[in-house]
Amino acid sequence: MQNASNGTGPRKSGRYLAIDIGASSGRHIAGTVENGRIKLEEVYRFDNSQTTVNGHECWNIEKLAASVKAGIDAALAKGPLDSIGIDTWGVDFVLLDENLQLCSDAVAYRDPRTAGADAEIEKDVLSFAELYSRTGIQKAQFNTVYQLWALKKEHPEQLEKAAHFLTIPEYLNFTLTGKIVHEYTDSSTTSLLDAKTKDWDFDLIGKLGLPKRIFGRLEMPGATVGEYKGVKVILPAMHDTGSAYLAVPARDSGAVYLSSGTWSLLGVEMQEPVLSREAMAANFTNEGGAWGRYRFLKNIMGLWMIQSIRRELNGVNYVDGKAADATEAALACLKDRVPGHEYSFPELSALARNAQGGCVVDVNDARFLNPQSMAGEVAAAVRESGNPPPETVGELMKTVYLSLADCYRRAIDGLSSITGRKYTSINIVGGGCRDAYLNELTAAATGLEVSAGPVEGTAIGNLIVQMIASGEFSGLEEARAAIEK
Repeated sequence: MQNASNGTGPRKSGRYLAIDIGASSGRHIAGTVENGRIKLEEVYRFDNSQTTVNGHECWNIEKLAASVKAGIDAALAKGPLDSIGIDTWGVDFVLLDENLQLCSDAVAYRDPRTAGADAEIEKDVLSFAELYSRTGIQKAQFNTVYQLWALKKEHPEQLEKAAHFLTIPEYLNFTLTGKIVHEYTDSSTTSLLDAKTKDWDFDLIGKLGLPKRIFGRLEMPGATVGEYKGVKVILPAMHDTGSAYLAVPARDSGAVYLSSGTWSLLGVEMQEPVLSREAMAANFTNEGGAWGRYRFLKNIMGLWMIQSIRRELNGVNYVDGKAADATEAALACLKDRVPGHEYSFPELSALARNAQGGCVVDVNDARFLNPQSMAGEVAAAVRESGNPPPETVGELMKTVYLSLADCYRRAIDGLSSITGRKYTSINIVGGGCRDAYLNELTAAATGLEVSAGPVEGTAIGNLIVQMIASGEFSGLEEARAAIEK
């Protein structure tokens, strides 16, 4: 392989580390290039959960930082690294004071503190139509703009004390390097960036009464943050969906991308944001991507529903200290549930496939964002639709599966209407692409060909940016050609 950065001749492939952190777990995946193909090795995995702090559901941010460092040590124990990159979910943040100490909790996006924030902003500051025309970001109650509004009301002293706003991956980079560097793709999820200029909308920030000083200069993926134990820390597309989309080897312009994990993110890459009234009404979002691209997509509740039901069946509490009474009541209605049995994802998929009946509920209903019991909330939605509630685990799961596939169909219909394009296939990446039953239902519901893989799409996209930054590949097209499904 030629060194794409200077053309000086063959070079030995480097070794790069992608740290990909989701809502329930994180993984450290080392990547190399061998015979023109990207090779992966998982070197570390850890659980990520929430705890109750000061009355709110929060990430255990210090434990998260410790897990990141432990995984890097595990990777270094197996050999040297050329660079490290971190990606996580979007919208969440912490504040640092002028002494670079935390002055806020890492409140998780499913916490209900933002209830009513959208209506208050629309009444007192600006309409959602104006907000969308500026930022291009969907309305979701967990958006950073609503979190900051809620924080300003509850803890104005934290904002007064704050000197720096950092998204979660930016803070993790800070714990490694001591450097504060802000990254574009993750910051685009805040609903505080001008969609066209790709920079903070300081006029909007001022209208919201937020301190402008805490929002620093943005860098694009590929920039160097600093070093940790002698290894360069690089900015990938730090928003995990941004990384996942980089790894999609779409065959043509008629392909829809679906990043399938805790959330299902269904959409396409665009060169310009789509800020039309139709896009706003359909609640599509324009998230920033690497190299100035936009991800025009629909945010769908996703495998969170399946993950939540599995946790409930297995007696696992996602948020420490959260009451489980509603879960116990919901599970008691499932006549074939086996207490003490540990249900796996493949087993739940098989039970859904073999179950009779099943109906469709709106998986994007806010009721499924953070219910006391997911099993109970799905059953309630079924009852309210006029159908008998599920009596078995399989019937419950079948409803979720059918509902996800139907939501994918409706999202693609909306995407086609807004963009004026006809879509011919769906390329699914992420852990959800392994679920053959969901893939079959998606193909049947949409009438489109479904292509699955790569599974570790987010980690691969993270690695791609690092590899391009190092000169391993000349650009995205060459890197995508090196992906093995």
